[in-house]
Amino acid sequence: MRQNRTNLALGILLILIGGWLVVSRQVPAVQDWLDNNFTWPMWTIGAGLIIFLIGLLTGTPGMSVPAAIVAGIGGILYYQNQTGDYGSWSYMWALIPGFVGVGTILAGLLGDDTRRSLSHGLNLIVISTVMFLVFATFFGGLSILGEYGAAIVLILLGVYILIRGFVRSGGGYRGQDETR
Repeated sequence: MRQNRTNLALGILLILIGGWLVVSRQVPAVQDWLDNNFTWPMWTIGAGLIIFLIGLLTGTPGMSVPAAIVAGIGGILYYQNQTGDYGSWSYMWALIPGFVGVGTILAGLLGDDTRRSLSHGLNLIVISTVMFLVFATFFGGLSILGEYGAAIVLILLGVYILIRGFVRSGGGYRGQDETR
């Protein structure tokens, strides 16, 4: 059964790539559009989408994680290529755990231990966002928050941790003495 799915996925993928190559070569308008809009980072995003499709077709929801990482890095490269802001990598790398979180959430929605995957994925996205904001503040990529950026990020992280503690324990903070 698994071999049939793999063959089906590979066959469909090869047909789609071949069809895309024929259309892009035979229809000049499509080729012009591709030349103007399809820059090199889009290949990385496309590779992430292909990994995701292979995971869908083979019934492997866990493939969503590497697909999200590859596509996310492609998105970072696309941003840097469009803006010329290659120095942003000094803080953009902090988004990678968030990409893992997105992939984990997708895997959960597709059938891999949904509740745990959603919780774990959301935590990774929050951690990644905080890391991104802290590093962007320190390395000059987040001038919106000004000189208090790191302090604001730490306060928001503290609020998140407190709320998470209350929600998990059903109204009382986890560290609270339960004999009272």
